[in-house]
Amino acid sequence: MADQRRIRTKHAELSVEEVAESLPGTGELMASVGRSYGACWHAAHGGNWDLAAYFLRRVRGTQQRLAVLRPKYRDHLAEFDEDSITPLMSAIDTHDVLAFDNAYDHAVERANYYHVLNGKSYVRWKRPERPPDDLDLGPQGP
Repeated sequence: MADQRRIRTKHAELSVEEVAESLPGTGELMASVGRSYGACWHAAHGGNWDLAAYFLRRVRGTQQRLAVLRPKYRDHLAEFDEDSITPLMSAIDTHDVLAFDNAYDHAVERANYYHVLNGKSYVRWKRPERPPDDLDLGPQGP
């Protein structure tokens, strides 16, 4: 039986099912992860470590939401966070470009491993060639 509870917003009154169906899917969330992950690389290489950290926090937060929405990925996402995101954040915190590059490449390798493991071998991450053109990813000003 469908849940009859309704949730009132400033625009409409929605059923719990309507709210659940309006949540972003795995594809939308992972597209956001990919964009943020690529921008993180360019920000770090541009010397804007705070922006690199911001984008990596976005990756982490989006993947945490994905773990709630798609519990079948929860364990893999937690492993990826511990094995790949945490070392990458450490490299960002110390502004260590070499450690960052090594951690970034390791995370790309692990992401591709998990994509294959989850039947998505057609999704292959790599280092981004071009930075997004809507952001100044260079060093911060005063």
